[in-house]
Amino acid sequence: MPMLRTVTLRFEGHLPEASFAEFAAHRAARLSLPHAILMQDAGAAVIRLTGPAALIDAFEMALSLGPADCLVREVRRQDNAPPTME
Repeated sequence: MPMLRTVTLRFEGHLPEASFAEFAAHRAARLSLPHAILMQDAGAAVIRLTGPAALIDAFEMALSLGPADCLVREVRRQDNAPPTME
């Protein structure tokens, strides 16, 4: 059983709201990660995820690189809860 983590990621940069939110939702679904967009505007987005660490890392990397009309300049990560077994 994988260890599950709950993590909040804050992406900062040039983040057009519609395309970044759609891309985040699509990537989270592909990785089977429950997520919530806690805040978003054209300069930042805060997303909470729960899942295995490797899949959260993959989500972070995917959003750091795309979509094409976004430019992520910085990502901050905060663990929200201790790991649990599923």
